[in-house]
Amino acid sequence: MEDISQQLYSELKQATRASDRNCRDVAERIAVEVARICAESQRIQASGDVDAWSLSLARHRLTQCLKYYQLKSNRGRVELHSTLSAVVYRYITPPQVQASYQARLSLIEDFLQGFYIEAINAFRRETQLLPTYSPRSLLELSEYMAFAERYAKRRIPLPGRRSQQLIILRAQTFSQQQPPETLVDIEQAAEGASSDSEPTRSSASLQQVREQMVAQEPEVAESALRDAVVTQLMAYLEDKQQQDCADYFALRLQDLPANEIETILKLTPRQRDYLQQRFKYHLIRFALSHHWELVHQWLEADLERNFGLTPWQWQQLQTQITDQQAEMLQLKQQGMADAAIAQTVGCTVNQFQKQWTKLLEQAWEIRNDLVSGAADSSHEE
Repeated sequence: MEDISQQLYSELKQATRASDRNCRDVAERIAVEVARICAESQRIQASGDVDAWSLSLARHRLTQCLKYYQLKSNRGRVELHSTLSAVVYRYITPPQVQASYQARLSLIEDFLQGFYIEAINAFRRETQLLPTYSPRSLLELSEYMAFAERYAKRRIPLPGRRSQQLIILRAQTFSQQQPPETLVDIEQAAEGASSDSEPTRSSASLQQVREQMVAQEPEVAESALRDAVVTQLMAYLEDKQQQDCADYFALRLQDLPANEIETILKLTPRQRDYLQQRFKYHLIRFALSHHWELVHQWLEADLERNFGLTPWQWQQLQTQITDQQAEMLQLKQQGMADAAIAQTVGCTVNQFQKQWTKLLEQAWEIRNDLVSGAADSSHEE
């Protein structure tokens, strides 16, 4: 334990600007935790290589701690909150209540505030700190946030040789304790701002993206994909110096109606409509070129699912694309890298990417033909 503590101390001194005493305290607490885990784990004791396990666990905890340290205070909190929110999203609403997207976010916020208190108490208890201890330096805060993430994901044994993450069990208990009338009130309050006075002229493909962003019951993996899409799209808009589009997107994610968006952004209806069209243009560019794999996976329309096309639509796509595009598609399905495909079909990487984007656009249009037709028929009725 002393060797591990000294090694952690040296790396913390090198990687942070924390004080000597601060680095030593954190290193010692991590080393003590690792020693306790190794001593209590029958699997580790039976492995015959406790030292290797100790070093591996210590390095894992050091990496987590430094991750939050590098994010600093605000971004670290956001990262932890996003991570835990994604885990509990589908468990936070009782089955008998169909909560809205905004209502569920409010409940998650309430739940996590209570969970953070439980986590700091567990941290004090397990590290034998005073009941009044509170992180005061960035390194101590990073240590706590890394602990809170591990604490949330601890596997708790259940009957029948099953196990579940601690935070999911807490979320389920929290949901069961919510009075139904409270949930209804929260839902009604959240839905009060959800009416949208915008004309429903958006294309079927953009409507599909929007429906996915406000989906009521995403799985945990879906929620993580959604967060990744939102993060990457925000970064794309900022990289393109489209901050007004990013602001508009952030407000649309909150399901605000058009008149509230105009008030917040200080726009006239005409200016807001122009901004909306510009945002849609960048959204399509993002979805079909820069991050097409991420977006298509999120929409369950990735290459493994034939772009989400029905067998008839897939056949239709085959008749519309060129021989070169067909060869590209076949090689892409085989997992070949873009540069290798370009060399095989006799073009540059840029030419390949342009042809691939055209192919994606064709698939996108075919996939949404039925949706558009259904929407038009519904509108006519």
